[in-house]
This record gives sequence, structure tokens and C-alpha cells, in this order.
Amino acid sequence: MKALKIVVCLKSVPDPEGPRSAFQVDVEAKQVVPVGIPPVINPYGENALELALRLKELCGGSIIAINLSDKAVTPVLKKALSVGANELILLEDPSFRNLGSRSTAEVLCAAIGKIGGCDLVLTGRQAVDWENGNVGLFLGEMLGIPAVNLVRSVEPEETTITVQRLKRVGYEVIRCPLPAVLTVSSEAGELRLPTLKAIQEVRKKPVTTWRAADLGIEATGLETRRIFSLSPPPSKSRDCRYVEGESSEDKGKNLALRLREDGVV
Repeated sequence: MKALKIVVCLKSVPDPEGPRSAFQVDVEAKQVVPVGIPPVINPYGENALELALRLKELCGGSIIAINLSDKAVTPVLKKALSVGANELILLEDPSFRNLGSRSTAEVLCAAIGKIGGCDLVLTGRQAVDWENGNVGLFLGEMLGIPAVNLVRSVEPEETTITVQRLKRVGYEVIRCPLPAVLTVSSEAGELRLPTLKAIQEVRKKPVTTWRAADLGIEATGLETRRIFSLSPPPSKSRDCRYVEGESSEDKGKNLALRLREDGVV
């Protein structure tokens, strides 16, 4: 069984476990603004990274983690190095802000070409911020290689892989040639925890940064996500009032009067 060169595409997102009150809608800017919650690696991206680590343990090889953004959150993304990725590449450029799925795939495709190709490209099944789930399949089309989505497990062979792909009920088994693109679901398993020693050592590890010019990409050719309108959800605020009275009868009467005044009855 040959060693695998694996590329894992990661995205930093606001922590989806944050409370609803931590997300505010800026109607003018047409964007959701997280307040007081830290960014994290997209949970489905962590599932993809865990699957890559298991394949590395089984077959050997190397893992290259890639992140695309206009301004990378490097300390968060270094988590990939602390759990076992060999290299972290940041695709960072102001022109990469708010890219649509297709343009995101174009930039990632250019980066994979600059790396020199690979045996497997792993992405999360979707990002928890927009949840489009398109980038992985776009990547397969642009790279001209097979793409399988909703993957829960992989068994590598010499020149092929056997994949379990989730369906609405159960799963199906697919065999496809390498190289290939896989979008990984949460059923693949949670990302392992890094050791304290690894966290300390990763602070000293260098990170590679590539701009749009390094990838030969013209910023004017990239399509950004267009939002025509964005409005906050209906308010769920509650107004609590206490109904007082000398006796239970008085309280019941005052409650009925209050409900009539409010137009409830």
C-alpha cells in the first residue's frame, strides 16, 4: 500500500456552539457579525482532518492543510499542525473576501496545482456558516478527478479507494481511482485532541502564506458572494408582568382586565 499525499481544506468559522445572542445582523452591510465568540475550524473540516490522520497512520505519507481567507486566523488554524498535519498553507489575500463557492474552488485548485498535485483532497461536507456544500464537488470537476460527497469512511488500496457514502437511509459502497476528492461528514469521527507538548511546539513551526499573485490568479476574475437582502429573525423578547391583588379572586379579575387591555380576550 503506497504512502498517500493528502490535502485537507480547512475553513475558520465563528463557533457554531455560541449562543444566538452572540450573532448580530448588520442590515446595511448585509452580513452576520459574531460578537464575543472565538473562531474555530469548521467542524466538518475537523472530521476531514481526522480521516486524513487515520489514513496517514495506516499508509504513511503526508498531510498538507490549506486555508483560504482574506485574513487568516493563524493561531486557530495551527491546531491542524498540533494534531499531526505536516504543513499548513494559508491562501491569504484581500481579494479572497466573500468568495462564492465556484471562485473558492478555483483558488484551491490553483493551490493544489502549485503544490504539485496529491492523491487525495479532503474537505468537510459543508461549512457551518453558509452550508452550501458545493466547494468539494466543484474541486473535483476543476481538477478532472472523481469526487464523492458525504463520506463516512475510506479504505485505501494501491491505486483505488473504497468509500462508504451516506444516503438518507444507510450508506452505499463506492470504489474509485486515485487521485480523488472526498467531502467528509461527521460520521467519520471527531478530531483527536492535541497533546500539551504538541501545542507548545507548534507555536514555533513556520507557516507558508500564498497571495493571489503567487497562484497566478487575477483578482478581477473572482466572483464574490452577492446578498440582495438580509434581515434579522423575528424578535423573541418577552415582557413579564406581575398581576397583584388582595385575594385569588382579585388577582383573577385583574388578570382578566389586563388581558382585555392587551387585546388578548
